[in-house]
Amino acid sequence: MGSELLYTSFIYVFVFLFGVCVGSFLNVCIYRLPLGESLIKSNSHCMTCGTPIRKRDLIPIISWCMLRGKCHACGAKISARYTVVEALNGVLWLWVFIHCDVISHPLYATLISLMTSALIVIFFMDWDTQLINTWVVIFIGVLAIPKYFLCQDIFPMTLTQMLLGAVVVSVPLLIISLVTHEKAMGMGDVYLMAAAGLFLGAPEVLVAILIALIVGSICGMILKHTNGNSVFAFGPYLSIGIFIVALYGRDIVAWYIDFTGINKVGEEAAMLITTIL
Repeated sequence: MGSELLYTSFIYVFVFLFGVCVGSFLNVCIYRLPLGESLIKSNSHCMTCGTPIRKRDLIPIISWCMLRGKCHACGAKISARYTVVEALNGVLWLWVFIHCDVISHPLYATLISLMTSALIVIFFMDWDTQLINTWVVIFIGVLAIPKYFLCQDIFPMTLTQMLLGAVVVSVPLLIISLVTHEKAMGMGDVYLMAAAGLFLGAPEVLVAILIALIVGSICGMILKHTNGNSVFAFGPYLSIGIFIVALYGRDIVAWYIDFTGINKVGEEAAMLITTIL
């Protein structure tokens, strides 16, 4: 019992630390993808003076604390958001691996974690630029393939549910985008929900958009009251909805069906049709 607990604790510590390291790479993606810069060729540097960052200053979270949030060369302030992204990815990976039971379902937990990292990139990139990178969205869609073929034991989903999930939300969003000339909804949001629909399936993707609408409406009213601007990126709220549903979507759907009695109504309708026939 003690050795098993020690082994599990070691796994969770490793997951958190590795997630933090991946979070450091996510910062690179968030900054460079909108600029069209390479993610691997150029070295990290100070945004103010351009001095390359020393290797010992690239340790996630620790380096920022040791430097007290300032560049070692010019003393310019380094945004705390870099550390927030690193820590957030580590915490969310840990959350995912605990919830999905990494010991029993390591592949499923890994796929959810990778999607979570992609959602973090989308969240902050869209918040900064109101743009969603297509390659990040494609990455989420690609993750749906191994999930469908290799995770049926823990997350059973038919091909119909998968394909329906890809269109049931994205098509209405596409119509809104075309009618409003992308003023009410950008194409990036459409692509994101198509990819997320492939990963989550139907009806879970409907829950994701519902959560996004609720959270986005509340935050939108707060932002409008704060700065008077009613224009805001929707991608961050879609990311929140997708993440929540990836972990708890089936529980939410099951609760809703039980709460509304849809199953009972469906059974009664089926019995009535059978009687009539």
